[in-house]
Amino acid sequence: MGKAQPHTKNTKKSKKTKAVQPAAVATEPALFTPITLRGMTARNRVWLPPMDMYSAFACDGRPTDFHYQHYVSRAMGGFGLIIVEATAVTPDGRISPCDLGLWEDGQIDAYRWVTDGIKQAGAVPAIQLNHAGRKGSTGCFAIGYDGQTVPADKGGWRTVGPSDLPFGDLQAPRALGVDEIHGIVHRFRDAAWRAMTAGFEAIEIHAAHGYLLSEFLDPLINTRDDEYGGSLANRMRMLVEVVDEVRGVIRDDMPLFVRISATDWAEGGWNADQSVELARTLKDHGVDLVDVSTGGLIDGVTIPVKPSYQVPFADRIRAKAGVPTTAVGLITKPRQAQKIVAHGQADAVEIGRAALRDPYWPLRAAAKLGVERARIPYPPQYLRGAW
Repeated sequence: MGKAQPHTKNTKKSKKTKAVQPAAVATEPALFTPITLRGMTARNRVWLPPMDMYSAFACDGRPTDFHYQHYVSRAMGGFGLIIVEATAVTPDGRISPCDLGLWEDGQIDAYRWVTDGIKQAGAVPAIQLNHAGRKGSTGCFAIGYDGQTVPADKGGWRTVGPSDLPFGDLQAPRALGVDEIHGIVHRFRDAAWRAMTAGFEAIEIHAAHGYLLSEFLDPLINTRDDEYGGSLANRMRMLVEVVDEVRGVIRDDMPLFVRISATDWAEGGWNADQSVELARTLKDHGVDLVDVSTGGLIDGVTIPVKPSYQVPFADRIRAKAGVPTTAVGLITKPRQAQKIVAHGQADAVEIGRAALRDPYWPLRAAAKLGVERARIPYPPQYLRGAW
C-alpha cells in the first residue's frame, strides 16, 4: 500500500459556517437558492447522496468509466452537490471488495477526472469516507454472495468492530484494540488529505447505517468497558477524534459533513436525543453540516418507511443543535422537496433513488416549481430540450 505524504496540521481558527438564506429573487423557490458552507457555495439545495455502486471491478478501490459517467451525468442534470459513495479508508474497511477506496496515495489520480468533470458541469464534488466495520466483506452483484460474508478465498477478510457481536448472519467481527482504533482514526485523516488533493471540495465522514463509527455510537452494539465504551461521551470518542484529525488536515475553507443514523429504531439503542447531543458536540469540533439518515445498525427492526419519514429527525437536530442539516428518505417530488427547505426543516435535500431513475431530476423540478428558464442550470447543449 502507498504511504501518505506528510500532513501539516491546520492551525487556523475555524470560520463560522453560515447557511445562505434565500435571497437572489423574491419568487425563487427556496430549493433553488444557493447555500454557502465555509468557502464552498453550492448552486442549489438539491444534492446527490452517497449511494454505493459496487463497481470498482478490479477490487483496487479506483473509480472507473462507470463512476465518471454516473456522477458527471447527475452534475449535468442540475444537482448542486454530488457526494461520491462510501469510500474506504483501509482495504478491510470496504463494504464489499468492489468498493471505492482512498487508502493509498496511488489512488489519488484516479479520482481527478471525476472531480474535474463534476466541477465543469457546475456542481460541487464531495466524497464520503467510511470504514465498514462488522458490515464489511460482503458480496455484491459483481461477485455474488449478496447479503453474505465473502469467503477469504474469494477475496473476503475478517471484519472488526467495537465488540465481537455480529450483524445478522454475517461473520462475527474481531473487537478492536485501542491502538488499532487510533490507527483507523489516522487512516480517516490520511484519506481526507488524499480526497482534498484529488479535487474534492467537501468531505463527509460516514457515521451512519451500522458501519464502524456508528457501531461505536450504539449501546446495543458497543459493549466495551474502556474509554471507547459505556457513557455517551465515550461512545462518541472515536468519531470526535476522527473529526478532529480530518478537520486539522483539510483546508480551513473546506466544509466537513458527518452522516449519522438519528435512530437505530430499536428499544434501548441509539435515539434522537443522543443524536442531538452528538450534533452539538460535532458542531463544537468544526463540523459544518449533519447529513441525517436513520437505521442500518440493528438487524431485523421494523422501520416505518413512508415519504419524508426521516425529515423530522433532520428538523429536530437542526433546531436543537443549531447546525445545518440535510434531509433524506423517500423524497421524490419537487413540491415535497421545496416544502422541506422552505419550511426550514433542513437546509438541503438529497435525492437518491429518484436520481437513479432520472439523472436530470433537478432540471425537471426547477421547471415544475416555476424557476425562470434562464436561471435553470441547463447545459447549453441541452437547451433545445428544456422543460
